[in-house]
Amino acid sequence: MPKTLIPAQRHRMIREYLEVHQIVRSSMLSEMLGASEATIRRDLEWLERQGVVERAYGGAILSTRMPLEPAYTYSAQSHPDEKRWIGRAAASLVKDGDTVLLNSGTTTTEVLRALRNRTDLSNLILVTNNITAASDGREAPFEIILLGGAFRPRAVSTVGRFANDQLRLFCGGMAFIGVDGISLKYGCTTPSNVEAEIGQTMVDRTRGPVVIVADHSKWGVVSNFEIAPLDRVHTLVVDHGLSPESRDELKARSVNVLLAGLEASNNGLEPAVL
Repeated sequence: MPKTLIPAQRHRMIREYLEVHQIVRSSMLSEMLGASEATIRRDLEWLERQGVVERAYGGAILSTRMPLEPAYTYSAQSHPDEKRWIGRAAASLVKDGDTVLLNSGTTTTEVLRALRNRTDLSNLILVTNNITAASDGREAPFEIILLGGAFRPRAVSTVGRFANDQLRLFCGGMAFIGVDGISLKYGCTTPSNVEAEIGQTMVDRTRGPVVIVADHSKWGVVSNFEIAPLDRVHTLVVDHGLSPESRDELKARSVNVLLAGLEASNNGLEPAVL
């Protein structure tokens, strides 16, 4: 690679690389572009100011904006296998007698579906604003409490003051939170302020682990409203599409990464905790 690339060329090549790989080390860019690491650092600083990347330790991650909330039916068609695997892996964390808080979303619905199939949870209490999950759990062996509130057709959920007031009556032992984006800098986010408020309340009312359930496509995505910063997250349950470098970045911030996949969802096999 010639060392005469102008900044605009380097910026374009960095972005193209990240669009394929999502994460990159500065040392690798230095070698690829024939530029010093100091030059690469300035390039990444410029790209971060433009909202293209988030700088991480020793490199950068592609940053993607999600300003609008996808409809539930559309989300359900995105990465369906990964969501089922994540749901099964997340459900394996639940013990009988727990009080679990669970928010709206297609991935959290898969958590409920996996819990529904367990016969050892007769003393579980599950509290949710997720109408689809509550409906799918009608044959579950445990108690499901559906929060009242304003109905949101787009997410098939309940939100607002009544839902949040009811949530504050509970002390959850564990929360499963679905998100639209996960970012090292901005944490867990969603496009909807009312859904973010429900998620925040669930996090606040959980005395035990906060577990984020999200497929790899949510990594590096930033939306409008924060649900929780990364330092409030205990575990991320995600599929194997999340790169090893990204897993290392999360572990460096004390977030456990639980990998879910086909091999982890078969009987007798456990999800891999990194």
